[in-house]
Amino acid sequence: MIDELLRPFDFEFFRNGLIVATMAGALCGAIGVYVVLKGMSYIGHGLSHAIFGGFAASALLGVNFLLGAGAWGIASAFMINAVTRRRVIGSDAAIGVITTASFALGLALFALFGRAGTNFDAALFGSILGVGADDVIAIGVVSLLAGTLIFLRYRALLFTTFDPEVADVAGVNTARIDALLTVVLAASILATMQVLGVTLIAAVLVIPAAVARMLTNSFARMLQLATGIGAVCGFVGMNLSYHLDVQSGPTIVLVAATLFAAVFFATGINGRRRAAGLMAS
Repeated sequence: MIDELLRPFDFEFFRNGLIVATMAGALCGAIGVYVVLKGMSYIGHGLSHAIFGGFAASALLGVNFLLGAGAWGIASAFMINAVTRRRVIGSDAAIGVITTASFALGLALFALFGRAGTNFDAALFGSILGVGADDVIAIGVVSLLAGTLIFLRYRALLFTTFDPEVADVAGVNTARIDALLTVVLAASILATMQVLGVTLIAAVLVIPAAVARMLTNSFARMLQLATGIGAVCGFVGMNLSYHLDVQSGPTIVLVAATLFAAVFFATGINGRRRAAGLMAS
């Protein structure tokens, strides 16, 4: 029994996938706290779809994936911020217009020119088979950048998250903080896409933060819990995906959703009130 459970660790692709999935879960859990508390849950879903458009374009043009899709995703993020800050339309509408158009462009490019040299299903749903040493390095770099941002700008991020108008009056450059957070979010999605897939990244951003909120009223504690919960879901989900022969992205999300349901019922009314307050904020 134990030998069967440990057998996948003999394969390098699985070890790489496990490292990336665990780090991706922790990274998305931490970033997800800010995304959810700022009412930007939809942006994770939207940016992942926008980056898929860059993935399709870079694959067909023969451009390096990280450069092409990364530039595309960051450009989409800045466009969303620019439209939202002008208050012409709401952030949800801006995200919907920009990111769904980018996703549709990616699908159209694949339909017109084929999928040669790309793993279409892996991009959509994630796959441990395509995870290599480069992905481990990429997720490590992005995690380091995200951790540095949270450590150095913790108070500014906290102030901007809960009361951006007062923070702006108090001298905090909220536009710069929002831009930094959006860039880190885009980089996180790009680095985790191979394991989670573009259609499921939003769930890994939201679920750990929601679970953590049901367990605590402290922001610092919520940040720690969401990071740990995301890491555990990534680790367990990756192991299950191998043994069940199911794509990694759906398995990780189902593990997180199962944990959410368990905590939801275990914490009772108080936990549900905290979760409701989280969504309302």
